[in-house]
Amino acid sequence: MSRLSASGRAWVFLALGLTAAIVAGLEFRAMHEPEPITAGPGVARMRALSDYAAWMKGSPGDTPVYVFEGREPGGTMLLLGGTHPQEISGLMAAVLAIENVTVAKGRLIVIPQANRSGFTHTEPLEGFPHTFEIDTPQGRRWFRLGMRLANPIHQWPDPDLHVHAASGEVMVGLESRNLNRNHPGQAEGRFTARVAAAILAVLKAEGADLTLDLHEAYPEYPIINMIVAHERAFEIATLATMSLQARKIPMDLMASPKNLHGLSHREFGDHSSTFALLSETANPGMGRFRGRTDEALVVEGQDANYVRASGLKRLFVPFSEKGHPLADRVARNMATIEELLAAHNEANTGREIVLEGLPDYDAVRLKGLGHFLKPIL
Repeated sequence: MSRLSASGRAWVFLALGLTAAIVAGLEFRAMHEPEPITAGPGVARMRALSDYAAWMKGSPGDTPVYVFEGREPGGTMLLLGGTHPQEISGLMAAVLAIENVTVAKGRLIVIPQANRSGFTHTEPLEGFPHTFEIDTPQGRRWFRLGMRLANPIHQWPDPDLHVHAASGEVMVGLESRNLNRNHPGQAEGRFTARVAAAILAVLKAEGADLTLDLHEAYPEYPIINMIVAHERAFEIATLATMSLQARKIPMDLMASPKNLHGLSHREFGDHSSTFALLSETANPGMGRFRGRTDEALVVEGQDANYVRASGLKRLFVPFSEKGHPLADRVARNMATIEELLAAHNEANTGREIVLEGLPDYDAVRLKGLGHFLKPIL
């Protein structure tokens, strides 16, 4: 067998390099393909973030906004998913609302992928899958996992320090790409600050009475299975938390710290009249104790490392062999929305928001997410 000459070996390596570059390029491009969402019968119209904020037009931060109009006038709720895209119960709760809910009274505005840029990449060296799939009666539906921060190709480089423009609070530089450290935003600021300003523009243009930003946290994080409320929303959050606990859905309550800036529950409440709230569920796919980070962990929420950590009392939530499945976490979000609306309506006569078709807590846990996902049109 003859050996390749030096030039022959060079051509082989060049071909292998080009093949790898092409494969990587195709995969990179595929990350910018948005996951399909079916607008359900309650969606009156679809808009874009740039319809409220012209500075977002043509940018990678532009993202769909779903508007529901009630049969009777009332208040307005703004629901945000995907502020941190790997916190996927927020995305999936928003999708279930879009595909199932109709509004009897008032209005509902849903932004399922608030940080659209964050859905276009995953964190290097962490081994996260790019997508996950849910079985439905009509076949499998796929969704993106994404990452907490905006894609660095959309905002680079990170500064040494991130200075929150409205307050002057100083944070580590990478937080400049964290949407939930940039509220209320700057229309002429860096990319992530412009996205934040656009979301506040939606909130104000639509006159949101109640705003809920859906998040998740890792099981070793103390703020978990919790509602965080701006002081003006604290009464509503207290009533909702009591109702959730009465239903044996463990949920705690925390006041929005006044000296922590850039977060939605603080800045929305300070810069608008909305009742600003944020919720957290338990996502084992995010934490440092996790084992193999694959699609099974993302969807089924099971991890032997976390079972052992729970036995060592290193976690802030119970963790059994059952884990924390995605369906259970989305079900908790559904119940949180339901109870927050009930508390809001009780305290705000004439500004009620009444949703129909919101998937029920027990039904989501029993039947799974796929039962409530609609065929792609």
